[in-house]
Amino acid sequence: MATNAFAAGAYAAIQNIGAKGAMAKAAPVANPQGMNFGSLLSSTLDSVGDAGRRADSQALAVAGGKANVVDVVTAVAESETALQTLVAVRDRMISAYEEIMRMQI
Repeated sequence: MATNAFAAGAYAAIQNIGAKGAMAKAAPVANPQGMNFGSLLSSTLDSVGDAGRRADSQALAVAGGKANVVDVVTAVAESETALQTLVAVRDRMISAYEEIMRMQI
């Protein structure tokens, strides 16, 4: 039950970041493939949120006796991995920003 609350809180936080985050207001930076960084980040946030929702729906299905426990464990593991990856990327972005800010002109 604590895992469900954690997953629900995690993807709710991700959805809030995507909806209210600074990237929603940032100017687009185009790459050679035509996709800008803001839309790439937004789609990644959406996919992490979707993984959390899948984990929650699987947990509710197993509680109702309609799903397999293995499916729940797999969905929760996917959600956790997606969230950990997102946090690692965020940390690297912050580190890169701080390094750029330390550069002397």
